[in-house]
Amino acid sequence: MSKTIIVSNRLPVKIERNQAGEFEYKTSEGGLATGLGSVYKEGDNIWVGWPGLAVNKTEDKEEICSRLKESNMSPVFLTKNEIEEYYEGFSNETLWPNFHYFNQYAVYSDAFWNTYKKVNKKFAKKLEEIIEDGDKIWIHDYQLLVLPAMIRETHPNSSIGFFLHIPFPSYESFRLLPWRTDLLTGMLGADFIGFHTYDYVRHFLSSVNRLVGITDNDGHMNVGNRLAMADAIPMGIDYNRYAQAAADPETLASEVKYRISLGDMKLILSIDRLDYSKGIPQRLRAFEQFIEENEEFREEVSLLILVVPSRDQVPMYANLKKEIELLVGSINGKFGTINWRPIHYFYRSYPLHSLSAFYRMSHVALVTPLRDGMNLVCKEFVASKLDKKGVLILSETAGSAKELSDAILINPNDTNQMVEAMKEALKMPEEEQIARMETMQKSLKRYDINAWVKLFMKGLEQVKEEQENLRTKPISSVVKNKLLQEYRSSKKRIIFLDYDGTLVGFYANPNDSVPDAELEELMTKLTADTNNQVVVISGRGRDFLEKWLSKFNVDFIAEHGVWHKENGKEWECFVELDTSWQEEFDRVLEMYVDRTPGSFIERKDFSMVWHYRKVEPGLGELRSRELANLLKYLSADKDLQVQEGDMVIEIKNARVNKGVAAASWLKKNDYDFSFACGDDWTDEDTFKAMPEDAFTVKVGSSSSAAKYRVENFKDIRKLLLSLANQ
Repeated sequence: MSKTIIVSNRLPVKIERNQAGEFEYKTSEGGLATGLGSVYKEGDNIWVGWPGLAVNKTEDKEEICSRLKESNMSPVFLTKNEIEEYYEGFSNETLWPNFHYFNQYAVYSDAFWNTYKKVNKKFAKKLEEIIEDGDKIWIHDYQLLVLPAMIRETHPNSSIGFFLHIPFPSYESFRLLPWRTDLLTGMLGADFIGFHTYDYVRHFLSSVNRLVGITDNDGHMNVGNRLAMADAIPMGIDYNRYAQAAADPETLASEVKYRISLGDMKLILSIDRLDYSKGIPQRLRAFEQFIEENEEFREEVSLLILVVPSRDQVPMYANLKKEIELLVGSINGKFGTINWRPIHYFYRSYPLHSLSAFYRMSHVALVTPLRDGMNLVCKEFVASKLDKKGVLILSETAGSAKELSDAILINPNDTNQMVEAMKEALKMPEEEQIARMETMQKSLKRYDINAWVKLFMKGLEQVKEEQENLRTKPISSVVKNKLLQEYRSSKKRIIFLDYDGTLVGFYANPNDSVPDAELEELMTKLTADTNNQVVVISGRGRDFLEKWLSKFNVDFIAEHGVWHKENGKEWECFVELDTSWQEEFDRVLEMYVDRTPGSFIERKDFSMVWHYRKVEPGLGELRSRELANLLKYLSADKDLQVQEGDMVIEIKNARVNKGVAAASWLKKNDYDFSFACGDDWTDEDTFKAMPEDAFTVKVGSSSSAAKYRVENFKDIRKLLLSLANQ
């Protein structure tokens, strides 16, 4: 029976040694552990990860493995050096600052990178012991970016999902990493790649396009001969857990104790892990300015700031801690009185009931990271507000801002805006507080952690289904015999033939791809049969098709469906199309011709093509990535489509395609045999428009909506000739 395997850097338990030298197992309180608890604890499902400490002795490892197996967990043991170079080093000193746009802190070390790959390989070897046919593997976060491809290499048909819990940076930041292509290739080993927001998806797809040369269609990518997909699925919280904790007697008792200590004071709450991405010093300076400018709030409002310890042995983090404490001391010393402390600062972790009490009693939550993948603190605050009173001030650079638009959204670098937000929040009428809170609570209840898990697993299943639907099979002797038999017995046939890459090979100069003697013989035989209606359906311009193929009894569909011509009749345009865009785009294409020796422009009536087959290898791919992104930007508000083919980029009207044209041809008669062949993704529209019983053939090995495939244009010629000879 198939199972689900969760893979993350850390297991949902942390193992520590007590004073007696015995192992203690502490359950993690993290959102991921809570959300995936319902998954890994079922049946034969399992969670793979590091147990939280370095273990050297074999007997200790055996004891831990045995104990964790009872809880559906399997540990990956890391050495002290691996922890330092893979986790502290590459993960947190290279990837973390780059992904959060703090590249001035990034460390580029080959030693770190090599250990990162080594540890990912260690995870892969552990998984090799566990994975069976039909299993689903769900990998989490930036510590394991290259693991999906490692699994794909040994288990090519596995169902692999990956979720990134931190931001994916823009191309301009990501490109700074020396190992950028390896990281992307690693992630692309997954079938379904999840991110918190659409912005992160967009950044990822842009980097994949520019660095790996793979384009996407609404997040769908052809990775070799496999379909992969990237999508935004924001992570939720266990809403009921926090709502119930807020009503728990232990929480209420803690709240009473804290209120007595703090007195009748309005509280602004700040909770963060110690990290430069959280913007804690900026928040403190904004609070200082708020007190300075708003005397009426002095001795009325206090900031309760909790900082969770993290990596404070690292000099950068130790300095950050020192800066925070100096600011707290300075502000309290400057404004504090015998009866009032402006800031209550605590550097420690708190249990859930204490946190819940803080959420309940705070009037405002100040969540202003400089950059955050999601940030669940703001969601926990909202879920804990049972009376619906309270205001959330949220950084627009946190992933959660996309969901919680009823918060007061601010730019964390704008001190004046943060000051005004605090003033607005403290003066906000209760009716407005309740209205905003109700809206946010409704959203968080619906998209909680359980919904997130279900949505991700559903997305992974859908991608695998699409892969299966697009998996084209080589034409076997059985299929070929069936094709020949149905061809012979039919009386009214329609045959759609793409040209470049299908009937002929590719040439550096497109005008050289004229029919040779073999193709002319094939077309003569195929069109001589009066039962055949042959339609050449191509991206080529009408002049080329008519010049070289009009001698045969064929119909034409040119420029991907813009022009059509029945044999013996005049050319007609499917719809009236605007061409006013061409002048602007022509200037752009000319600029890239000037910058890219060997490239040239092919101008058609309603489309334009930039060719780079004759360009120096490497340069053509680089320029094509730049040009494709620029053209997509320029066409965003126009009824245009940018298509990337084999060494070409084409701009065409989005209202027509080969599928629309093929469908109109199919309506002309009641055909008892239909056949279509093509080689690139523009032909996918044709395949999709064909009747269910049609024979559709893809030339090449990439995934396709076609039912069958052949290797190259020579194979399709042989197949067509076998039909013509019947």
